[in-house]
Amino acid sequence: MKDRKAHKSAYKEMKFKMGAFQIRNLSNGKLLIGSSPNLSAIWNRHRFQLNMGSHRNKLLQKDWNTGKEENFVFEILEELPHRDDTSDYSEELSLLEEFYLEKLTPYDERGYHRVSKRR
Repeated sequence: MKDRKAHKSAYKEMKFKMGAFQIRNLSNGKLLIGSSPNLSAIWNRHRFQLNMGSHRNKLLQKDWNTGKEENFVFEILEELPHRDDTSDYSEELSLLEEFYLEKLTPYDERGYHRVSKRR
């Protein structure tokens, strides 16, 4: 039982790369912008959902289905540095995502975000 607790505790102490990312369609240049406290895991999640046909973004899903996985790349836009404390980074991640949504304007023909999603 101690091994399991030790592994769980060690996992909680791990510091993953976090920040803003984009998924870019190489064939048409469209972007999906997002943020995550674990940049390695988020790409795996998106790819899994897209390969299963269950991604919540139907426009991205449609392009994924008609193209190939090789037509899409995952790119880190900016990483947030970890602080010494065990802070919640959700507000900073949200602000960083909003910054890139405003900067890159991935709406309409430029991306997979809907105009009504703008804040």
